[in-house]
Amino acid sequence: MIVRLLWFATLAMASFGIFFDAHAQPAASPPSSEFADRCPGLVAQPAARAIPAAFRHAGLGADQARIAYVGHSTFLIESPKLVRIATDYNDYVRPAVLPDIVTMNRAHATHFTDSPDRGIKHVLRGWKPDGSPSNHDLTYQDVRVRSVATNIRDFGGGTMRHGNSIFVFELAGLCIAHLGHLHHTLTQQQLNEMGRVDVVFVPVDGSYTLDLEGMVEVLQALKAPLMIPMHYFSTYTLERFLSRVRQLWDVEIASVPSLVVSKATLPPKPKVLVLPGH
Repeated sequence: MIVRLLWFATLAMASFGIFFDAHAQPAASPPSSEFADRCPGLVAQPAARAIPAAFRHAGLGADQARIAYVGHSTFLIESPKLVRIATDYNDYVRPAVLPDIVTMNRAHATHFTDSPDRGIKHVLRGWKPDGSPSNHDLTYQDVRVRSVATNIRDFGGGTMRHGNSIFVFELAGLCIAHLGHLHHTLTQQQLNEMGRVDVVFVPVDGSYTLDLEGMVEVLQALKAPLMIPMHYFSTYTLERFLSRVRQLWDVEIASVPSLVVSKATLPPKPKVLVLPGH
């Protein structure tokens, strides 16, 4: 019995030593200017550090974000402080949990709603009735959301000025961009406003939004390490996009519709990751 107690005591001290060592590291140096330039105006975050798996039970690390594909062009993004964001929030495709922040775009009813849940703290519409840019810049807890206005086609074949917004989400040291219902390639000014992004959600239908070659041009300009397709209506549409981009980048087909991402786990070279569902 005494031997067993001594064994448990030794194990407990060793475990405590591991915990202490993991939290006694000196403070990391400030981010380099290259990192700062990667995502302008990034909410201040501590530098990423390794956290032993044993101490990350259910939540996210300070350098991690969770992304889940809900369907169509709706993603649920979760920050380390459990702030939840739903993109292109609408009446048809909604996440199972109530988001804190929702973004919308004007093109079709599958990208916005006039009756968002009253419990949502921040509703960000990507257009204004007068045609001016929405110019959102919201900071909520550990999340910052910015918008970059683009134009869309109207039903008569004309142009609706600033009818779409590219939303950029800054959290956990990452920049995640949702291109919305993008109808044209991006100007240098729009690229500058976005800054360099780590993850981009890209509409790949090739007809309702920007055509296939135009979307490839946008992705080449953005140079995001991780590209996630959305807004496709069939496996044929998706495969048409994948056949084209396989000429340029690696393609991975995920088995589950969600992932946890951080700076440390971004692919070393650009990759297209397909999450199941459309």
